[in-house]
Amino acid sequence: MGADIRGYLQIGQVAERTELSLKTIRHYDEMGLVQPSARSAGGFRLYTAADVDRLLVIRRMKPLGFTLAEMKQLLDAIDTLDDESATGDQRTAARADLLGFRDKADGSAERLARHLAYAREFTDLLTARTGDPQA
Repeated sequence: MGADIRGYLQIGQVAERTELSLKTIRHYDEMGLVQPSARSAGGFRLYTAADVDRLLVIRRMKPLGFTLAEMKQLLDAIDTLDDESATGDQRTAARADLLGFRDKADGSAERLARHLAYAREFTDLLTARTGDPQA
């Protein structure tokens, strides 16, 4: 039996909010990264605000070069830290994972900033070569 859809978002609404394609959201479901919290009577995926938040975490990780396995590991670490029944050792390991991911994200952001600077230099060069006054 399907869930009452009040309070849930359908996949199209989630796609709009996250700027992810329907195909990508379905792929993340198939990979076990973000599964819908419920299904409608017709079998349609239904998502909560927390599900959307998880998708936004993934969306932020993707351009930084994180693998699907790393995305899963990070989401698991977040879940561990949110779980009141997690042991001290589990919390310590989860924090260590998050620190490692933060360091990787910092490095990736620096690399992307350099690439953006190169792109701006290149467009400035092209603008100068064309004599386009719109620069």
